[in-house]
Amino acid sequence: MPQVDRRRRSTQVAVLVLLSGLIYACSQIPTYDNPQPLVAINQTYSYQEDIRPIFESKCIACHGCYDAPCQLKLTSAEGVERGASPLPVYDGSRLEDMMPTRLGVDALNATDWRGKGFFSVLHGEAAGALDARDTAVLFKMIELGRGHPLPANSRVPEDVRLGIGRAQSCPTLSGFADYAEANPHGGMPFATTGLTDQEYQTLSTWIAEGAVTEPAPYAPRAAERAAVERWESFFNQSGLREQLVARYLFEHLFAAHLHFPDVDGSHFYELVRSWTPPGERILPVATVRPNDDPEGQFYYRLQPITRTIVEKTHITYALGDARMERYQSLFLESDWKVSERPGYGYDERSNPFEVFAAIPARARYQFMLDNAEYFVRNFIRGPVCRGQIATDVIRDQFWTVFEDPDQEAYVNDAAYRDEVTPLLGLPGQDSDILALGPEWFDYKGKRNDYLKLRQSHYAKRKTDGATVDEIWDGDGWNRDALLTIFRHHDSASVRRGLHGQVPRTIWVMDYPLLERTYYELVVNFNVFGSVSHQAQTRLYFDLIRNGAEHNFLRYVPADARQAIYDHWYQGSGKIKDAISYTDLDTDTSVAMDYESVDDRQDESVVMHRFATLLMERADKVVGPPDTLNRCGGATCDRPGLSDSQRQAEALLRPLTRETGATLPAITRLPEVTFLRVTDGDERWVYTLVHNRAHSNVAFMFGEDSRLLRDEDTVTVLNGTLGSYPNFSFDVPLAELDPFVSAFRAIDTQDDLHALAARWGIRRTHPEFWTLMADFQAYVRETEPTEAGVFDVNRYENL
Repeated sequence: MPQVDRRRRSTQVAVLVLLSGLIYACSQIPTYDNPQPLVAINQTYSYQEDIRPIFESKCIACHGCYDAPCQLKLTSAEGVERGASPLPVYDGSRLEDMMPTRLGVDALNATDWRGKGFFSVLHGEAAGALDARDTAVLFKMIELGRGHPLPANSRVPEDVRLGIGRAQSCPTLSGFADYAEANPHGGMPFATTGLTDQEYQTLSTWIAEGAVTEPAPYAPRAAERAAVERWESFFNQSGLREQLVARYLFEHLFAAHLHFPDVDGSHFYELVRSWTPPGERILPVATVRPNDDPEGQFYYRLQPITRTIVEKTHITYALGDARMERYQSLFLESDWKVSERPGYGYDERSNPFEVFAAIPARARYQFMLDNAEYFVRNFIRGPVCRGQIATDVIRDQFWTVFEDPDQEAYVNDAAYRDEVTPLLGLPGQDSDILALGPEWFDYKGKRNDYLKLRQSHYAKRKTDGATVDEIWDGDGWNRDALLTIFRHHDSASVRRGLHGQVPRTIWVMDYPLLERTYYELVVNFNVFGSVSHQAQTRLYFDLIRNGAEHNFLRYVPADARQAIYDHWYQGSGKIKDAISYTDLDTDTSVAMDYESVDDRQDESVVMHRFATLLMERADKVVGPPDTLNRCGGATCDRPGLSDSQRQAEALLRPLTRETGATLPAITRLPEVTFLRVTDGDERWVYTLVHNRAHSNVAFMFGEDSRLLRDEDTVTVLNGTLGSYPNFSFDVPLAELDPFVSAFRAIDTQDDLHALAARWGIRRTHPEFWTLMADFQAYVRETEPTEAGVFDVNRYENL
C-alpha cells in the first residue's frame, strides 16, 4: 500500500506540475510600445462627424462587444485608440481567470492598454515610412479588403472561415505582410461588400493626417442633469436600510442601459461604483463582478453612455418619477431593520438570499416581477450566452410564467424561507480547475435537497394540488407576466407574450428560481473566467432549467407528469436524470380542470389544455392572439393591417403549421432569418425562427446526436427578433408567393443556395449594409428606445 500511495502522489504531483506549466504559459501577456503619431495641423475630417458614422454603418456590426475580433471595439473613440489584442475573451479552455479588459474600467488611457496586451491599429513604427498610412494596421486591413473585393452577391469562398468559432488572426504591423499573403480575403470589412469610394477616401485621409479622435460630446439639458442628481442622491443615502437597498438595486441594474422616460432626448446611462462622489469625475471601481469587495468607500454614480449602441448589449430600463415612487413603496415604506452591513466575501457572493435577507422577500420578488422581461433579457443577452455551451441547456422555444407573489411560498412563509435559504447558494466563486468537481457535487446536492423540501412543502400546503390562480396574471396590466424565449443555437431572445405553437415545455419560475438564475448567469458570471468557472455555471444552469420544469409539472395531472417528463428526457437524458436530478412528484394531484383530456399520456393534448387555462387566467395581459402561428378562428387576420400586409401574412402563415417531416426545408433554415417584404412605399419586417427539436437538452456536448429534425418547426414573428441575424431575404410582395413556393421545394443545400441567389441578401450583396440599416431603422420606428446595431458575426454563407 505505501508503494501504491507513493505512485499515486507522484502522479498527482506530475499532473499539478503540468497544469502549473500550462497556467504559466497561458498567463503571459504581450506588451507593446505606444508610438506617437505625426498629426497634421489642419484636419480635413472630424472623428465624431465623419469617421464614427462609417464605423457605425460598416464596422461595428462585427466590432462591437467582447466578441469583437481581436478585441478591437470600434463603438467609441476610446476603443479605437485602445486598439487590438491577440488575447481572446471567450476561451473555453483556459485554466485560470484572465485579466479583465473592459473599456473605461480596467485601463483609462492608451499607454496603460499597451501594457495589458493591446497594440495600436492607428499608429506604428516602420523603417523608412513617410506616410502615416504605412504604419497603421487599420488602414492596411481596409486596403486589403478594397484590393480583394468579392463578386456582388456571391457566396464567400469556402476557404474563408466565417462565424464566431473561426480562429482569430491579429496581425501587428511587423507581421502584416505575411497575414495578407495568407489571407487575401481577410481585409475589412471582413467577407462583406466593402466601403464606398467616398468612405475609403475619408478614412484614408483621416489616417494620413494622424487619425485624430475626440470623445463623444455629452451636454445634457437642465432636466436631464436634475434627473441624474436626483437618482444619484437616492442611491447614496446614509441610512443602513437605504444602503442595503442601493446595493441590491445596483447588483440588479449594473448591466442596464438606464434612461429617463420623463426627459425628452435623454441619454442612456450605466449605474457604476465610483471612488468619487456625485459632482466629480467618475473613477470606476474596477472589480470583476458587481458584488466583489470594493475595499474602500465608494459612491453609486450614473455614467453616460456615449458609445454607439449595439443591440446585443442594449438592455433598457427606465428610471422615471413612477419608478422612484415604486422603489419607495416597495423597499422603504415598510418597517424593517438592518443590524449590520453584509460583507462581500465568498459566502455572501454565493448566496444573495442571505445577503439581502433583511429586505422583505416579497419586495424583492415584486421588484423582479415588475420588469421580468428585463431580467430574462439579462439572462440571455449577457456574456454567458455568447457561446453554444451556455445555451444548449434550454430548448429552442418555450414559454415562461411566474408564481403569483400573493401565494409564492418563499416570500410568504418565514419558517419555510429560513429552512431553505442555506440551500440556495450558487457555485462558480472558486474558479480553480481542481474545484470543479467538489463545487459541482456540493451545490448539486444542496439544490436537490431544496427541491425535495419545496415539493413536500407545496404538497402539504395544498393537499388538493396546484390551482391556476397560483400563476401570476400580471395584476391585470403587466405583460411581463407571460414571456416567450427562443434559443438560436448559440444565442437566445425573449419577447413579451405567448408566441409560436404551444411549446413542448413551459417554465414556471418562483422567486428563488428567478433570483438564482439572475445571480448565476449575470451577477456572478465572469466572462474572463476559467474553464472551471464556466463549467460550474453551465452545469448549475442545467439544474435551474430542471427546477423550472418540476415547478411547471405541478400544474398538470399527476398521472400525466411522467409521460411529459419522459418526452423531455429521451435517450441519454434518462441517464442524466438518474444521476443529477431529484425524483419527480407523481403523487400530488392538481386542482385544475383537465376533464376534457381523455388521454393523459398524450403530452401534446395536456400541454394544449394547460395553455388554454393559462390564457384564461391571464386574459388581460395575454395580448392579441398570435394568428401567424396559432390560428384557431374563422379569420386569421390581425386587426389594423392593410390589404397588402394581409396578403403577405396569408402566404407566410401556412409555414408555421409544418414540421421537419412534412416540410424538410425547415431543417435547412438558418436559426434567425430576417425577411423584408415590400410593396411600393410600404415595407414589413418579419423574422423566421427555426425551432430545432431535441431528444433532451441535458448535456454540454454532443448536441447533433440529440437533434430530432423531423420535429423541427418554424415560428413567424412580426418585426425583428434576436441580435444576430443569420441571413436575410428582401422580397417584393408580388414575388412572395413564388418565394414561399421555392422555399417549400428545397430538398438540398444547393436548393437553399439558389433561393439565396434569387431573393437573398448575401454578405457580398451591394445592398447588404443598407438592408441591415433598414432593419435597425424599423426597430427605431416601432420601439425607439430599443434600437441598436445588429451583429453579423453569425451571418451565414448561403
